[in-house]
Amino acid sequence: MDSVSLLPASSMGRGFIPGEFLPEGKDEFYLRNSQIPWPKDRWRHLTSHEVELLTRNENTSDNWDEIFVTDPFDPQQIRNTTFFGMVRLGRIPSGILEHHDLQVPVGITNSVIISCDIGDEVAIHNVRYLAHYIVGDRCILKNIDEMHTTNHAKFGNGILKEGEKEDVRTWLDVMNETGSRRILPFDGIITADAYLWAKYRDDKTMQDKLLTITESGFDKRRGFYGMVGSHCVIKNSRILKDVKIGSHCYIKGTNKLKNLTINSSEEEATQIGEGVELVNGIVGYGCHIFYGAKGVRFILGNNSNLKYGARLIHSFLGDNSTISCCEVLNNLIFPSHEQHHNNSFLIASVVLGQSNVAAGATIGSNHNSRANDGEVEAGRGFWPGLCSSVKHSCRFASFVLLSKADYPAELDIPLPFALVSENAVEDRLEVVPAFWWLYNMYALARNTWKFRHRDSRKRKVQKIESEALAPDTVEEIFQARRLLELWTAKAHLRLQGVTPETKELNELEHIGQGLLTKGGKDVDTLEILGDRMEKSGRKVVILKARKSYQAYNDMLHYYAVKNLMEYLEAHAGARFSTMHAELHNDRKTRWVNMGGQLVPEADVSHLRTDIGSGKLRTWDDIHARYDALWQAYPLEKQKHAYATLCALLDTDEPGLDQWRAALDRGVRIQEFIRDQVHNSRQKDFENEFRQLTYRNADEMAAAIGTVEQNSFVKQVRIETEAFRERADALKKRQ
Repeated sequence: MDSVSLLPASSMGRGFIPGEFLPEGKDEFYLRNSQIPWPKDRWRHLTSHEVELLTRNENTSDNWDEIFVTDPFDPQQIRNTTFFGMVRLGRIPSGILEHHDLQVPVGITNSVIISCDIGDEVAIHNVRYLAHYIVGDRCILKNIDEMHTTNHAKFGNGILKEGEKEDVRTWLDVMNETGSRRILPFDGIITADAYLWAKYRDDKTMQDKLLTITESGFDKRRGFYGMVGSHCVIKNSRILKDVKIGSHCYIKGTNKLKNLTINSSEEEATQIGEGVELVNGIVGYGCHIFYGAKGVRFILGNNSNLKYGARLIHSFLGDNSTISCCEVLNNLIFPSHEQHHNNSFLIASVVLGQSNVAAGATIGSNHNSRANDGEVEAGRGFWPGLCSSVKHSCRFASFVLLSKADYPAELDIPLPFALVSENAVEDRLEVVPAFWWLYNMYALARNTWKFRHRDSRKRKVQKIESEALAPDTVEEIFQARRLLELWTAKAHLRLQGVTPETKELNELEHIGQGLLTKGGKDVDTLEILGDRMEKSGRKVVILKARKSYQAYNDMLHYYAVKNLMEYLEAHAGARFSTMHAELHNDRKTRWVNMGGQLVPEADVSHLRTDIGSGKLRTWDDIHARYDALWQAYPLEKQKHAYATLCALLDTDEPGLDQWRAALDRGVRIQEFIRDQVHNSRQKDFENEFRQLTYRNADEMAAAIGTVEQNSFVKQVRIETEAFRERADALKKRQ
């Protein structure tokens, strides 16, 4: 523990910047003066009469000549307050500030103010220690124990100030617990930045540049003051140290806020509430942090929530996410993540968004070795069910659902939209590919609407693909179809007494494709085994392979037609022939989820090269590249959709009749979606056990409505009719 030092009384509020870090010809206020949002000629010295009134009201200062005020100034509004160093006060008229029915008089009472700039019409009451802060207009600071800024404040950014050693730098150990994927937090970072930095560790040139770019983006000089934006309310809180706060922020009842940037604005106000403790972090715009939540070495994306005792440590939580009541350590979590229950753990993972971790789920904290070097990589839509336990290291395709189980070994599930189950009775792993499409269409179809509806960000710096069927999931489906073909062919050959290893892969694919498309119900009796999906010697059984294969085909077809329809509608003069000329290309099979934004892998490689070469010199440059890729994405997606249709039709140039037939099939699939949305939701109403708590059908209908009244069921019906009309119009246009 550091010793307590005794300093001269005259040093209070002075010498903020140590002499060795003060440039020649500059005073200790030169950075402070560069931060203030007001003209420097607004302040004046106190009159002797004002000093007399202030003294009479039990205010003190070690030098009244260093207290500056702005007209109008009512000395009667300042009582029982001690000033040290140079303090500059904005307008202090007689008046009341009101916020959420709390009314407090403008002015300063029962406080200690040390070398601060205070804005117009501010209320500061019972602030026991306020030092080196610039407070904006119409703020309320009430009942605060300690609020001050050090000369080396970094406000949550992972930088070093003049004279500091490397060991004081703040790193975030994301994706695993070893620090091998560590990143620097900084104000303005988005999940794409974090993924680029943490994932491509082998690209040393880029890694070195990212460190340099981050360092150069911030001022190393000592002596910046803490900032409180206008219209902030901070009350009933204990310690705020080295915190930069945006405007319209509401902070109440916090225990400790230290080394933070808290972004907030009138349009996207951030709120931080009771019992919260946050240290070494960046808080995005429009966030809500309440009820004993803890964050240490963390980043919280825009429009995200941390509540009810949640612990977020060495983790990045992406935009539009909510975590409450649980422990989240060493993670990189993409946007639209939900984790709500006290007894869930998410440890050492990268989760690619649109995810939901259920109660009792233990993801990654169940170690299977003495080393802490495992990771979990989960695609979009990851949903581990109640009380599921997963060990390091695992990889999951998009929209994988884990049923309740203690999974005993590492998993690699390459089948998207699948249900994974542990059959403890027969000691085997069971997987149903395309489960969401076959049996829970309501949830799948509602996801896209839900994620868009909940995205209330005003600053959409991180771009997000919310469609379940997109280039990343479509490529996973192509790979899953091939695996089903191989595994089905092997199962068939084993039944025939033929060794599968005697066949070439292309021959196995051909056999499997024939069985899955034309084999009928005989295929359903085969024991189809998945390869390399679990690190164990037991069976991994693929269930409902034929239905899943057909579902995958429908998903590919629907994706292709839907996006090609959007292309034709966006280009009024386009016909099928011009669509072919514009969109025909080789299918891009490798896509990267960059924090929620999908980018062809080749473009990510180009991005990395341009960072390493110095072509992209700042994070703003990198974000501009993301924006350019996002602008190009709709056409890239439509080209991918056209290539997908060509692959399904097994031709490089589909004919007009094939396109019209594809539109008709697209309509039939949309009608299937409509019916399955209704049917999967109807199960909840027909389940006799769900009816147990109601006296009769009328009470149930009055309490929860009916499936016909469900707003989303109605919405899909309307969308289906519109889809049919759009398809008919496009057929006529050709």
